[in-house]
Amino acid sequence: MEYRFMGLSGLRLSALSFGSWVTFGDQIDENVAADCMKEAYDAGVNFFDNAEAYSAGESERMMGNIIKKMGWKRSDLVLSTKIFWGGGDGPNDRGLSRKHIIEGTNAALERMQTDYVDLLFCHRPDLYTPVEETVWAMNLLIQQGKALYWGTSEWSAELIREAYEFARREHLIPPVVEQPQYNMLTRDRVEKEYERLYGDIGLGTTIWSPLASGILTGKYNEGVPEGSRLDLEQYQWLRDRIMGPGWDEKVDKARKLEPIAKDLGGTLAQLSIAWCLMNPDVSTVITGASKPEQVKENMKALEIAEKLDDDVMLRIEEILDNEPEPEQDWRGM
Repeated sequence: MEYRFMGLSGLRLSALSFGSWVTFGDQIDENVAADCMKEAYDAGVNFFDNAEAYSAGESERMMGNIIKKMGWKRSDLVLSTKIFWGGGDGPNDRGLSRKHIIEGTNAALERMQTDYVDLLFCHRPDLYTPVEETVWAMNLLIQQGKALYWGTSEWSAELIREAYEFARREHLIPPVVEQPQYNMLTRDRVEKEYERLYGDIGLGTTIWSPLASGILTGKYNEGVPEGSRLDLEQYQWLRDRIMGPGWDEKVDKARKLEPIAKDLGGTLAQLSIAWCLMNPDVSTVITGASKPEQVKENMKALEIAEKLDDDVMLRIEEILDNEPEPEQDWRGM
């Protein structure tokens, strides 16, 4: 396993990590989840990602139970959770107010059976809470030892910078990591919007959906298979979003990429994960699986990454044809 620093922080994450979104509590039970986590752990994965919203907290409970049963040393693990969508129906059970951040984190720690998480994410921006309030609350939790680092997920570069600069100005702990979607079909935010943040504030990234919700596995090339993620009733919203405009073009690109994967001795999924690893601003690629065999196959992406030379990357780019245009820098003009 390769280990990478999370941006300019001193924390090292396994280049491939394991997340529980969709699978834990929705597709698989605790026994299968335990087998998946053990397969990842044995492969050298140290970062395990979760969120209060995943299966209404059941995902956190399952992960906590598994870690306790496995008897893994806590300091060997990097655990995360994300706060925004709480499980209750009350007016303060969601968002990034001081109240929900603190209460939501305490509840998550109880479910995960741990005293702290290494990474605490603001799962989405909150349009109704001042960013100053959110920064103060995250700073408090770190001071209390309930989190070691904090970051954001799917925040704009402008809002991340605002939070960072406020924290620095007030001598508080700033956000140091973002969890954005990033894959061959979704590139602009990571490669363009955040570009200056990597150098300016040392932002790290724990990217999700490297397989574009399954499109980049090739399993949707002939339609939506029964039992797949996009076939689940509770993820109809995801199907509606993904299978909108541009669906046919995305599937066509997946078909054209498959021969490249085959030439390298791997699968399209392994190629897609490996491609994400080639971006030096990616701290870790969060993978998911519904069976341990999938975890084992995903880990082989590290071997494919070693074969992605300039010629192969150019072949991929010619198929994708979606490299973001660099931002104009008008300083000095």
